[in-house]
Amino acid sequence: MNKLVKTKELFNTQNEYIKPFLEKFEYPWEALSDIKKYIKELLEAGIEGYHFLEKDVLVGKNVKIYPTAVIEGPTIIGSNTVIRPGAFLRGNILIGQNCVIGNSTELKNCILCDGVQVPHYNYVGDSVLGDKAHMGAGSICSNFKGDGSNIVIHSNIDYVTNLRKVGAMLGDGADIGCGSVLNPGTIIGKGTRVYPMNCLRGVYPEKCIVKSNENIVEMK
Repeated sequence: MNKLVKTKELFNTQNEYIKPFLEKFEYPWEALSDIKKYIKELLEAGIEGYHFLEKDVLVGKNVKIYPTAVIEGPTIIGSNTVIRPGAFLRGNILIGQNCVIGNSTELKNCILCDGVQVPHYNYVGDSVLGDKAHMGAGSICSNFKGDGSNIVIHSNIDYVTNLRKVGAMLGDGADIGCGSVLNPGTIIGKGTRVYPMNCLRGVYPEKCIVKSNENIVEMK
């Protein structure tokens, strides 16, 4: 099973403002350092049909935000997205259309493509989630090593990111089971499903089922 890590191998989003940004980078973690700058460019240029909720927070049509959610800029929220009670958006966040940001979910410096669901008690920092990626309740993207050293992504070869904070890269349609922890620099391939309560590290192939680190099977 091939372990794919390049941006074009993980993401095929057609979102009008996310697609051109991701396409600039051979590897998705390279985008993390430029998210803030890119969002500010979009805020200055504007997006047709979008309006400012407040300074540095641009939202599309039919966005529903519950009163107890906290949103810090710079942030862009795509049309038909729901921000549920207690969500905390800490800024440098690029969200596509038709997403669900759930109760007590925390986001920072990340990209969520169209149709992403992080609906219950999730943490997503310094990460990229592809179209229709889903994180089960309580699953998190850990983004910082205990010793503070730079993140290395372990695949068939090692990729040195030169970044101290890298969360997870979830390919289009990836599904993470409840209570799972994705350690810094974890990559989940397109359409792969992860069983609940896993602790993962490294790169996992597309279109497979991760029952545990020792039990990974191809989908049929």
